[in-house]
Amino acid sequence: MYNRLLPGRKAYTFEFLKGVEEFIQFACLQDKYLNEGVIRCPCKLCKNENHLTPDVVNVHIHQKGFTPNYWEWTSHGEEVCHVHDNDDNETYMDVSDSSSSHQQCYDHDDRHQDIVYDAAGLNREQHCPQNQEEPPNMEANQFYKMLNSAQQPLWPGCKNTTELSASITMLGLKSKHNMSHACFDDVMKFMKESSHPENIIPSNFRETKKLVAGLGLSKIKIDCCIDGCMLYYKDDINLKECKFCNGPRYKANNVHKRHSKDVPRKRLHYLPLTPRLQRLYASPRSAEHMRWHFENRREEGVLCHPSDGEAWKHFDQVYPGFASEPRNVRLGLCADGFTPFSQSATPYSCWPVIVTPYNLPPELCMMTPYMFLSLIIPGPHSPKGKIDVYLQPLIDELQQLWNDGVVTYDASKRQNFQLRAALMWTINDFPAYGMLSGWSTAGRLACPTCKENSKAFSLKHGRKTSWFDCHRQFLPDNHAFRRNKVAFYKNRIDKNEHPPILSGEQVWEKVYGIPKITDTRQCIVPGYGILHNWTKRSIFWDLPYWRHNLLRHNLDVMHIEKNVMECLLLIAFCALPEPIWKPLTELSQFFRDLCSTTLREVGLNKRTHQDHVIQTLSIFENLHGETSGKCSDRWLNDKELAAAQLHVLLNCIEVKQFIE
Repeated sequence: MYNRLLPGRKAYTFEFLKGVEEFIQFACLQDKYLNEGVIRCPCKLCKNENHLTPDVVNVHIHQKGFTPNYWEWTSHGEEVCHVHDNDDNETYMDVSDSSSSHQQCYDHDDRHQDIVYDAAGLNREQHCPQNQEEPPNMEANQFYKMLNSAQQPLWPGCKNTTELSASITMLGLKSKHNMSHACFDDVMKFMKESSHPENIIPSNFRETKKLVAGLGLSKIKIDCCIDGCMLYYKDDINLKECKFCNGPRYKANNVHKRHSKDVPRKRLHYLPLTPRLQRLYASPRSAEHMRWHFENRREEGVLCHPSDGEAWKHFDQVYPGFASEPRNVRLGLCADGFTPFSQSATPYSCWPVIVTPYNLPPELCMMTPYMFLSLIIPGPHSPKGKIDVYLQPLIDELQQLWNDGVVTYDASKRQNFQLRAALMWTINDFPAYGMLSGWSTAGRLACPTCKENSKAFSLKHGRKTSWFDCHRQFLPDNHAFRRNKVAFYKNRIDKNEHPPILSGEQVWEKVYGIPKITDTRQCIVPGYGILHNWTKRSIFWDLPYWRHNLLRHNLDVMHIEKNVMECLLLIAFCALPEPIWKPLTELSQFFRDLCSTTLREVGLNKRTHQDHVIQTLSIFENLHGETSGKCSDRWLNDKELAAAQLHVLLNCIEVKQFIE
């Protein structure tokens, strides 16, 4: 099937013509053809996704060729490989007949049931019995076969080393000791000759690298403008110069060198996210962890995972179709810059973008194996307002995962399902937050909450922007700090209410229809399509699926607080008077709650209520009387306020025990 054309001639080989004929005859024996008259097309373009008539399939295969690596016709009823787990949690493969489980769920379906499901807008794969096993799809099947072959022992009876482990070890030694290709080939040749006669040790560097590369993940190299104006991507992949600054794409080649290769001036390395999410479901153990948020429901009011939060629950209510499949992935994105070289070297800023799935248990969410490096924005300078240019490949892939999804094999349930994903949070510091959200974090409008209602001002002499005394407006109306004229802005009290905090929908209504301006960039938001009038300093997106939460985790501070808490707990249990040990105990409980991995919603609401509501004392209960004259408001001075406080303390039952 792959020996298609004769050498140097535009004619088909006899083997190819015979193979196509045998394939069509075999595919026409399946129930899909007998019921509907169509079969899956295995050409390079269709890849077994389109159902066509045998004549059209025959033309497609002749014109476009057979899909690569389709050695077993799993989509046409041939035997497939299933994944099993032994007692040691090791994965191995065996071959079984696909007519048992696969046909019960798919081949048994008739056209009438398909019409009903299509009319209802439902997916048949989601309505098969949950315990119904299915064969892996073609991509997963190829991966399992390759993994199984790579895990073969080096020779019969070898228990400690496999072909894969030996290849990885040798490649690590080559990199560690800067071994040349010739030296590597000689070492591998010596190992092969001196080992068991039936060994399967790779002979040279090329075979070793090919074995490991087959189990690896794909990467994409995308050329970009030296100034970050654009990517040579999609429709612009063949351009030789930037559309905006007219800068050249490639470096100037040496005119004396013939057949020299074009070298781009700047290149972006992108690591696709979809294959890495599919690999999480390729292993039975990690596939079970991806359903942890759904199968380990906590009691109401207990917070120990993002799925317990209001944002997660609100998302489930807005998109019930997405939430109905617990294997769909919720993602968080983190981006920040760092200097990979020493401080004495030339300044160089490199920006990694990391994506993390939050379906996992709390103890696994922040572990290194599950923090996926999706792309590295090259330096030497910070991308600043042009960071959205470099994020185009990631946004496109997220858009595809949100709208269409991808067929994925769940090894724990042995089922294929349509995997979808949604980006729900970003985690970054304030400068990076400004780049990702599009809201400028510099200048008088730096606060994304106050926006145009900011009370920032410029210093008289330095002309620098200052946000001094802008926080008092968020205090309760009766808070003492509001009328303090000494500790804050001199001779000024604050009676203003804090600006309203807008929801994502309110922000969208506020900026919808902004006229197009210079340097406009496209922003793709799941559920809203392409926003053509979006600029880097126009809006802060606060949508449920693109929510930019300002979260920072300072582990050093948390360790210090934990140590302080442990020390205070020891003191609290000492034999101390009640006025001493009681506040220490309360302080210890505060640090314990702060460092705890589980919170309770009741406690959070109680603390919030106590922070904003002042309890009424007995002296203010059952007050009777009438005003004499016209009512007016007046702020007490410091002496009057001190006298009023003393009067309250001397006439309250609550204070009597302390006086005694």
